[in-house]
Amino acid sequence: MDLGLKGKVAMIAGASKGLGFAVASILAKEGCFVSIASRNTQAIQSAKALIQKESRTEVLACTADLTSAGAIERWRDDTVREFGGIDLLLVNSGGPPAGTFASLTDAQWQDAVELLLFGSLRLVRSVLAPMRARGGGSILFSTSTSVKEPIDNLVLSNVVRSTLSALSKTLAKELAEDRIRVNNLMPGRIDTDRVKELDAVNARSRGVTPEDQKQAMLGQIPLGRYGEPEEYARAAVFLLSPAASYITGATLQVDGGSLKSVL
Repeated sequence: MDLGLKGKVAMIAGASKGLGFAVASILAKEGCFVSIASRNTQAIQSAKALIQKESRTEVLACTADLTSAGAIERWRDDTVREFGGIDLLLVNSGGPPAGTFASLTDAQWQDAVELLLFGSLRLVRSVLAPMRARGGGSILFSTSTSVKEPIDNLVLSNVVRSTLSALSKTLAKELAEDRIRVNNLMPGRIDTDRVKELDAVNARSRGVTPEDQKQAMLGQIPLGRYGEPEEYARAAVFLLSPAASYITGATLQVDGGSLKSVL
């Protein structure tokens, strides 16, 4: 199926590794002009080189801290200057620290809100004018299955990412008249550095090895394995693409069947 992505311009946040990198890589292979960003200059430049080598498509790499409004605006301006506009946006960032309610400080709550909520608000705000100028666009929030089923020891993610789900649903209604679609994608246990880190944290708290912790998690996944970043990315690329032109305000899970909720 032709996803209709050739020549589209995509901004991908948090793209130096993991889920963001996987999405950027597939978009580039589909013929998109890809603009990627991360706070780590060396990492994002390495990601650019690898994506260009694999896709033979032009990639723009920018250093941008998503807690900085100025950095986001510079990334947006560089993207428009380089490629002439913006059609697609993946709102994505690293996750907040693990922890229970009693273990977290006000500063940690504020940091999580600044990164996940305000970073997302600023990213979306930055692309609206360029998308409207192109006659529409597509925005995808990378969230977590925690928005439907809270995850133990991840209270920051449970709370703040749920707020983003409410934001995206509201934006889907408000931006429909501009032909800008807004959707959510919820990764479950995808085999990334973030999931390895969480397995290690939870293993220490339970007094078991990381491998024992992983086996316990696998027992909760009907497909019996962790997902690959590319499996998540293929779903993301579809939702971002014109092939999903009648899908907005939706939330899709990529979790191997681990969520127990009916909807």
